[in-house]
Amino acid sequence: MSSKKTLILNKDQILQKSKRIAYQIIEDNFDEPALVLVGIADRGYVFAQRLQKLLLEIDPNRSVELLKVTIQKTKRSLESTTDLPVETVKNKVVILIDDVLNSGRTLAYGLGVFLNVPLKRMRTAVLIDRSHHQFPVFSDYYGLKLSTILKEHVEVLLEEYDNTEDAAYLS
Repeated sequence: MSSKKTLILNKDQILQKSKRIAYQIIEDNFDEPALVLVGIADRGYVFAQRLQKLLLEIDPNRSVELLKVTIQKTKRSLESTTDLPVETVKNKVVILIDDVLNSGRTLAYGLGVFLNVPLKRMRTAVLIDRSHHQFPVFSDYYGLKLSTILKEHVEVLLEEYDNTEDAAYLS
């Protein structure tokens, strides 16, 4: 992996992309009175919190719930926990959120959490989609679609989690 970092999104661009995703979510779900944002820990959950805030600013009359999913990403099988019972999303529109979509494994595991729960609709949202999908998982909402080579790494820094200014780097 290269030690050289290239800035691909700065703080203002991340905010702009986040707002665009929030508007897309509202447009796609204009007739839904309630949405459930499911953030994948850790940065996906921080990103979900931001989207929740933006959605409520845009449409304060809509209910926007937040659920946190923690996935053991290094395991070969699904091991996860949620901060609320998964049954709370029953018959609702669920948007699964992460910071970066690379192979699709993390989002596939995130989808697996809800396989036994009847949902109205399931969508995915990511800040950056790298397009290196090994699993049949794609982003319905994304801030930036980025073509990279496999050995490159995308790092997203979010102020609430990393204690530094928002940024996304390619290295």
